[in-house]
Amino acid sequence: MKITLTYAVLAFAMAVGAGTAEAKGCIKGAIVGGAAGHYAHHHGLLGAAVGCAIGHHEATKHARR
Repeated sequence: MKITLTYAVLAFAMAVGAGTAEAKGCIKGAIVGGAAGHYAHHHGLLGAAVGCAIGHHEATKHARR
């Protein structure tokens, strides 16, 4: 239970820290990462947090081009 709460707080902090203007790619990445994490031993929250970070990174790289 403590680990799940920790991941939830981490995901919330990442979402708040990203801001609404900087959230491009985060939602799509969070959906894909959450689904992948859910099927990989029920780590949906961790997958969503990592997916958000990767999605945001890829969107930023694409915007720079």
